[in-house]
Amino acid sequence: MRLLLLEDDPSLGESLQSWLQMDGYAVDWLQRGDQAASALATHDYGVVLLDRGLPGLDGDVVLAALRGATARRQLPVIVITARDTLADRVQGLDLGADDYLVKPFDLEELSARVRAVLRRAEGQAVPALSHADVVLDPAAKRVTRAGTVVSLTAREFAVLQALMRRPTHILARAQLEEALYGWGEEVESNAIEVHISNLRKKLGSSFIVTVRNQGYGLVQA
Repeated sequence: MRLLLLEDDPSLGESLQSWLQMDGYAVDWLQRGDQAASALATHDYGVVLLDRGLPGLDGDVVLAALRGATARRQLPVIVITARDTLADRVQGLDLGADDYLVKPFDLEELSARVRAVLRRAEGQAVPALSHADVVLDPAAKRVTRAGTVVSLTAREFAVLQALMRRPTHILARAQLEEALYGWGEEVESNAIEVHISNLRKKLGSSFIVTVRNQGYGLVQA
């Protein structure tokens, strides 16, 4: 899952990016609001984390533009801001934010709120994802097969999560790379194939199918 972080404070931005990367997300971090449109037009993001007080273009203007763009009206946005009055929170939510988090906040809470808006966006009532006998718990970063815990690397977990979020879709290699790697991260040419191969060894050779010239998906009953 790829996230867009718009935060102008260098120290906080670096901390949030590092934390979310450790949480398994690819995170693109920008410090100016007028850089957001280009990033949003170039990449497919799962969530936007948006500071309201951005240089270049105010965060409220960025949010209004997002909600005015038909293709991105459903993109989850979490406002992260020091504006903490009731009027500020009401205004932020009325502008179209899905959630509103006042600084300073606990990083664990941020992770939980990201997971929550993703569940709502995908119409998923329960936290865990399941397919056949495999269950993936995003909060615990745990995968089980037939009740037995399966040990996965962070990248393997991210690939599996991307597939299980869209269990009836075929995802191209480029889509999986987009979900796994942020700006500046080197992508080896066969990285996705290696992760898929390892997942098949751990979850069963038929759990992930390859559709020639299209990509990868989960086996359907």
